[in-house]
Amino acid sequence: MSTAAPRYNLARFDLVSIRLVADCVQHGSVSAAAREAHLALAAASRRIRELEDAVGEPLFERHGRGVRPTAAGRVFARHAVTLLQSVEQMGSELADLRQGIATHLRLCASTAAINQFLPPLLAQYAKQARQVRVDLDEQVSGAVVTALREGSADLGVFVEGVETPDLDCRLFRRDELVLVLPPRHRLNGRGAVAFAEALDEDWISLADGAALLQKQHEAAHAAGRPLRLRMQVRSFDAVCHLVASGLGIAVLPKSAALPILAAMKLRWRALSDPWASRRLLVATRSGPVDPAVRDLVDFLAEPSQKAKPARRNQQ
Repeated sequence: MSTAAPRYNLARFDLVSIRLVADCVQHGSVSAAAREAHLALAAASRRIRELEDAVGEPLFERHGRGVRPTAAGRVFARHAVTLLQSVEQMGSELADLRQGIATHLRLCASTAAINQFLPPLLAQYAKQARQVRVDLDEQVSGAVVTALREGSADLGVFVEGVETPDLDCRLFRRDELVLVLPPRHRLNGRGAVAFAEALDEDWISLADGAALLQKQHEAAHAAGRPLRLRMQVRSFDAVCHLVASGLGIAVLPKSAALPILAAMKLRWRALSDPWASRRLLVATRSGPVDPAVRDLVDFLAEPSQKAKPARRNQQ
């Protein structure tokens, strides 16, 4: 015999109470959450009890130093944060609408695209499309493609190499990867060097999901050698700081790295491997897209150049 899932009285989940639960989880204290909500402690406690009655189980366990969420409390708080962010975003977009901004576009882009190309392009676009606001989210290339597939981004810019059979892609820009080295490192020199010649070194790289890290793993595997990955960070600046401290060497896009290298007195050397010359793509989900999204893609893409389909294990 099947049992129907319980139906909750959503009308009792007012935003003040929802925010109160999220704050209780964050602070571990009903008193602190009440102060943040400008509520009396008794009123805050009553709201939490009413929510617990509506849910049908406790959201918090009480202890001497405050509260900690139950399993139900953690689920409630996770969805509460998402809901509150959506409400705040709605308020922001409605306020923008009153100021003549009719469209919000969600652009998700890789670190390489943001550090090398996007800021001046987006500044230029903002001047010519004043009724459009572009919200930019920085992610590794794999996460950009995921955001497009899940619908949390309207368009994305990322490094070619991720599987994209369900996306419409166009060429955005090209870049060149170089070896980043401390002064007086054994690999300093003139001319290009093969990546395989550096595989005895410790490496600093970006976080998992970065197209650059994936390419390094593929090249090391092709050479039959391990990639001695010592540290992973989320920014080019952090990579260079670690290289400057003597903790390893790195590969970074040349145009993004050069200003940082000059400031930190680091060295660079070209790579002879074909994969060191990369293509960055701008993409949307396949199928019809909003005209504003299409206009921004047209603006960002290199003129009259269609991107070739991404290939697996591209070297």
